[in-house]
This record gives sequence, structure tokens and C-alpha cells, in this order.
Amino acid sequence: MNYEEVMKLALERGFYFPSCEVYSDANAGFWEYGPSGVGLKNKFLELWRRELIRRDGMMEIDGSQIMSKSVFEASGHLGNFADPIIKCTKCNSTYRADRTIAEIANIEIPESADLNEFDNAINENKIKCPKCKGDFGTTKKFNMMFKVGIGPQEEEAYLRPETCQSIFVDFPRLFKTMRGKLPLGIAQVGKSFRNEIAPRQSLLRLREFYQAEIEVFCNPRRLDEVEKFAEIENTIIRVQTDAEPISMTCKEALESGTVPNKFVAYYLGILTEFYEKTGIDVSKSRFRKLGDKEKAFYAEVAFDFEVETTIGWLELVACNYRSDYDLSSHAKMSKEKFEVMDNDEKVLPHVFEISMGIDRSLYTILEHSLKNDKEHERMVLSLKPYLSPVHVGILSLVKKDGLKEKTDEIFLNIKRKFDAFLDHSGAIGRRYRRLDEIGAPFAITVDHQTLEDNTVTIRKRDSMEQSRVDISKIDSILLESVGFP
Repeated sequence: MNYEEVMKLALERGFYFPSCEVYSDANAGFWEYGPSGVGLKNKFLELWRRELIRRDGMMEIDGSQIMSKSVFEASGHLGNFADPIIKCTKCNSTYRADRTIAEIANIEIPESADLNEFDNAINENKIKCPKCKGDFGTTKKFNMMFKVGIGPQEEEAYLRPETCQSIFVDFPRLFKTMRGKLPLGIAQVGKSFRNEIAPRQSLLRLREFYQAEIEVFCNPRRLDEVEKFAEIENTIIRVQTDAEPISMTCKEALESGTVPNKFVAYYLGILTEFYEKTGIDVSKSRFRKLGDKEKAFYAEVAFDFEVETTIGWLELVACNYRSDYDLSSHAKMSKEKFEVMDNDEKVLPHVFEISMGIDRSLYTILEHSLKNDKEHERMVLSLKPYLSPVHVGILSLVKKDGLKEKTDEIFLNIKRKFDAFLDHSGAIGRRYRRLDEIGAPFAITVDHQTLEDNTVTIRKRDSMEQSRVDISKIDSILLESVGFP
């Protein structure tokens, strides 16, 4: 399905919608999750915790969204976290330089390229303002940090542009109090804030967005001493360096030098296994190795996990080997010690980062799961049952003859065990269609036979197969189907 069809579903079925949409001055780049979206997001994050955090014995924290100026001086964000912008000399409209050049001249220039590369491309291709056809001035840098003033003195601080900095500054305390041992993964889920120049396409480029970040602290001299590598050595990953993506096992990627060491290969492997369980078609995925001009300023080695959609390849996860950039920078700025003991060796840990965009991931899951069943004239959101915002719809065939009361009784018994939706009104076929569109894997219908033999009709979303089951078996059927794998 395409972007427009996903957007229609999102708006009509309570997945997400623009913030403050009733007001004309609502700012772009801010979106709200409705009940269906919250249900999907929460289950996605529980799968993330199960398949990455708990699997690897990581710690999870919840840090502050506002942090001091010193944090971002040390991290380099105040000096380096900027996008290239161009302004029209005639109408003063402002645009992202890299995106404008790509859209008008079909030339891809990395956003971290030298500013004169953008100017040369604009001049050589005679690129004009899309709005008024005026000339552009020279390319400049625009820092995307949101500045805030704390207290009556308005002390300078910033909304975090990524969730990882609190992990870095908290590392010494966490390692000591939680009896840490290298390698140590520390994770965090939360909102980040970036003053994007041109937010677009709903969840794909936001000013306020969710991240699920993992920072794995390691001894740089032991990157090939990974006992857990055997768990994923035969896991297939798709890696792109210069040509088309190539499918290979993690072991083959390591032996060919495509991936630098067992440590990185292990995390690329478990990340692929996680996304496969979300329902995303991993045959349409790739780990794209970034060149020097594309990498973030703190990255030594970088792979972007990207997935193909109807609007192109979307970056869902940034996988960066940050070396000791962060800990050494914070140690220098704060004058605190960040070294730890690894067995009998004193080490300033290096960091491998798995920075996941939750909003983009959810959009991709929706697009890859939405099907147009032309034979039965319906739209079906074929989510993995354990990710569905509603597990089961509980429906009465009619509201009279005691069916409503029996349906309410079944709903009352089930609603605290599973995400259930009670529906008494409308044609039964239309109610089935609504459940199909929010991804509910099952619908249970109470009819007159229910009152006679205590059975109900259970309908499966994808096959539309219907069967009679005893009410006493509902719990076990749902538990077997909607539990995490």
C-alpha cells in the first residue's frame, strides 16, 4: 500500500493525526498518537524490550528531556548539529539545501558536505526558488537545537536532540551502583526534539519524536571476544556498501570484512531478527554503510538500517560505532572520571549505538502490513497478532433477546486479559471491516445459538475463517495467538 492509503487509515482509525489541528497557527512537525497508535506503539516497545533489552541483559533508564548547555558543548551538538539551508533573496523563503537540490536537479549531496558543494550545485544547475523563481543566497548552517530558559534568570539549557546523552553522563554512576561489567548495554526510550527546517510526511520527519536508543559500552581491545556471536552467526543480513544490497550471514559478513568485528556483527544480527518479528519485510531492508561525508560527526563506523517503502528507502535505525568520543568529551568538560575496570584492566569504554526511530518504524510496519483484499472488497491491516492494538472484537449479532447481556458478560471476563473492543451497533459485516482495518486478529460474535449451547463464532482476520468454539476456550485460543513469540 502507498503513503496516501496509510495516511487515510491513520486518520480514520485513530492511529495518528496532526497536533492542534483545529487551529490555523498549528506548527508543522508535531503529531499525536490516537488510541490505536498508542496500542501499536506500546506493543512495539514491549517487543523491543523483549528481543533486545532483556535478551542481552541490558539496563534501561529514563532521563530528563531538558539538559544543561555544558552537556551539548561537550557532545559537539552546539557546534556541529546543523543542517544546510538556503534562503531566497527575493521572497525570503528558506529551504533545506540538500533536499531542494535533490528534488529539482536529482543530485544527491550529503547534508554534512562542505557548503560550497551546495552552492556549486545550485549555480551549475541554475536552481531557483520553487515559490517565486528568485535566486538563492549562499548556503548557511542552521543549528537544530531547541533552546529553553530555566527559571526567572532564564539560564540557558536545551531540549535534547537525541536520548543518548543522559546515558553517557549517567554512565559512571550506573556502572558503579548497578555493578556493571563490560560489555554493558544501557537503553532509553523517550522523546527527542529537533528544530527541523522542513518537517514532512507525518511521522517521517518530525520536530518532536520518539527514539529507542541503546548504547553498548565495550572494551575496544575485545571486540572479537563475543561468546554470543554463535547465536546469530547464521542470521541473514542485507548489507550495502557500493553496489546493490547483498544477503549474507553474519558470519560471512565478518569473514569478508564487510562488518569490522564480531561485536558489530552481533548487534546487526539481533536487530534484523527484531525487525523480522515486527512484520516488516526484511527482504526489503539493508544495512547501508555510510561514507565519511555521510557519517555523523561522532561516528567512526556507521551503518544505517533502511527499509524500502513506496516513498523510497527510510532510515529506521542508525548504528554508529562512536569510539570513546562521548565519554572522553564529557570527562574533559566535567572533570569527572569515566574509566572503569574490565577485569584487571582500566578502560575508557568505547560505545556502539543502536538509535531507533520509533515513529518511522511504526509507519513502515503499517505500510508493509496494510493489504487491499479486492476479492472481498476490504482493507486489512495484517499486523502480527502480538502488535495489534486490539486483540479481539466482541460483537453481539443483535442487541435484543438477551444477546447484549451475554456479550457484555463475555467482554467483562476478557477485557483485563486482552485488548478487547465491545461493539453492539451496525451491520455485522461493517463491524468486521472496522476490526480488519485496525488489525484485530479475531472477532467473536454472540448469537442466538450462544444462549443454547454456550458457544460463539470466532472469526480470523486474515483468512476470514469462522468456527464455533465453547466460551471456556476463548482465553486459551487468544493466549496462544497473541502472545509474544
